[in-house]
Amino acid sequence: MKSHKKSMTRRDFFRAAGVAGLGTVLLPRMAWGQDPAPATGATPAAAGTAAAVAAAMLRRKFGKTGVEVPILSMGGMYDIPNNQHMLRQAIDLGITYWDTAAGYSNGQSEVGIGMFFEKNPDERKNIFLVSKASGGPTPDAMTRLLNQSLERMKTDHVDLYFMHGMSGIAQVDKPEIKAWAENAKKEGKIKLFGFSTHSNMEQCLMGASKLGWIDGMMITYSYRNMNTPEMKAAIDACVAAGIGLTAMKTQGKGPADDTSLGTFTQKGFTPGQAKLKAVWENPQISAICSQMPNVKLLKENAAAAMDKTQLAVADRAALARHAEDSCAGFCAGCRHLCEGAIAAAAPVQDVMRYLMYHRHYGMRGEARAMFAPRTRRLERRTDRRRHG
Repeated sequence: MKSHKKSMTRRDFFRAAGVAGLGTVLLPRMAWGQDPAPATGATPAAAGTAAAVAAAMLRRKFGKTGVEVPILSMGGMYDIPNNQHMLRQAIDLGITYWDTAAGYSNGQSEVGIGMFFEKNPDERKNIFLVSKASGGPTPDAMTRLLNQSLERMKTDHVDLYFMHGMSGIAQVDKPEIKAWAENAKKEGKIKLFGFSTHSNMEQCLMGASKLGWIDGMMITYSYRNMNTPEMKAAIDACVAAGIGLTAMKTQGKGPADDTSLGTFTQKGFTPGQAKLKAVWENPQISAICSQMPNVKLLKENAAAAMDKTQLAVADRAALARHAEDSCAGFCAGCRHLCEGAIAAAAPVQDVMRYLMYHRHYGMRGEARAMFAPRTRRLERRTDRRRHG
């Protein structure tokens, strides 16, 4: 059955995007169906134009904040100063949710965004801008990092500010943190506040749902961990509390991904697109933050976001089987199991994440830079134990 809600034809999309062969990244076997989750997409004024392509990007409500965001977010962990065209391409594709952090590329990610806004000041109002403070920061550190981020990015505010990489709700649930967030909002430096987490997601989500002052969260969430009873319950609790949720690390790459998921390429999807769609089929997830350091990947992911075809039951079953078959090679970020077994002698979950950046993202220099401080701390800890 053909849908009566399609925004533009596939031919119009390919013509407007101007990418030869992009049709291979969308499903050829089905008419576009209704979007599998509540979403709002503007109706293009004229199909076949760049504006129509941007307007075809679906948007979802971000919790109870009153904000709507594109379902695809631009991850900023790449060389933005020397890839300014990527930001322009993102805007042209309707990807106006940009995510960065003070520590990405030693601050150069934010510098690159600032370069873009300096040359294109009118675009700032169109961007939902997110940045983060890493390292379990104190209020004083967050003030310093936020001011630094604002200066780098040539803006007077960020739309959402995260404490980055929290591994437990106790790191966030502090009166001084709540007071800092309220004050930063009053000053107009941030509009929304929350935190990101790579580990102990269920505990962090459930804890955040009870605080009453968390606006948004970014969590590791992929087809591999999205269907556990614990994760479902925690997500439900956050949605009930009005917290906007952004998924990261959605690709969940494991052993033999390219061959095990070949069924999707036969149908027109890349395996990566199928994994994105598996997450988007959950209406509770507002957006996926994806690391897209080149135009090819940017347009592939955008095409998957604009194509409203749902995964078939067999497709979802294939992902579930693959997740189960390859779970031994995937770090679920639970932290307490592996690190508990070795008395926290090594940061297993962090090491696995750095390996992912190195092996699967091709970010070899960045992965080494992130791993180096961990290595030094491990060496100091070993020396202290050795010398009593």
